Amino acid sequence: MITFDHLRAALTLTDFDAPTAQLKMSPNPRGDMRRNLSYDTPPREAAVLVLVYPHAPDELRLVLTRRTEKLTKHSGQVSFPGGRRDEDDDSLAATALRETCEELGFCDTSQLTIIGMLAQCYIPPSHFQVQPVVATVPFIPEFHPSPDEVAEVLSFSLLDLLHPATKQHEYWQMQGYNVSVPYYAVQGHKVWGATAVMLSELEQRLRAVIPDELLLTLYAGELQ
Repeated sequence: MITFDHLRAALTLTDFDAPTAQLKMSPNPRGDMRRNLSYDTPPREAAVLVLVYPHAPDELRLVLTRRTEKLTKHSGQVSFPGGRRDEDDDSLAATALRETCEELGFCDTSQLTIIGMLAQCYIPPSHFQVQPVVATVPFIPEFHPSPDEVAEVLSFSLLDLLHPATKQHEYWQMQGYNVSVPYYAVQGHKVWGATAVMLSELEQRLRAVIPDELLLTLYAGELQ
């Protein structure tokens, strides 16, 4: 099984190459598309919460949301709970917690523990620099999602995150480019873009601390 100890070890790796890990699930040619965008101001700050909890004694899951179609930005897409930093937020971690409270109605942080951060992720179209904040709770959270923002709450097993069959890719037409878009297949949804990039870093960090022998045992019979 993948444990909280594995997760903590993954987040405290030294000399880990986060940019390379993120690129594994980045649309290609993302770099060419970025050159078409120019901004006169620094990126806006935002944060998301990567909330991990024990779904069963031998399984950890993280929380994703599917945005409602009524939202003007990234409508219908699957993402982590989170959003733009407010002036009153003391830190980006505070931003992630506040946004999770607003989107999912999960506001009691008494048993929530922030165990680390992933590398920041820049989103060219919206000009946001996003800080993923990783936190754990020792129970299955109860959510009361905002109907204006959240169409569906999804849980994604860390076992599935590391399973080769979860990763797919397609070719899409984007800004006049034929783009290879990798994604994670999660409960019938395609998790791509910035969320997939952040998940990719988490995946590669976990792969760096979990022995190959354990992974082979976890997926025994499925990969034959």
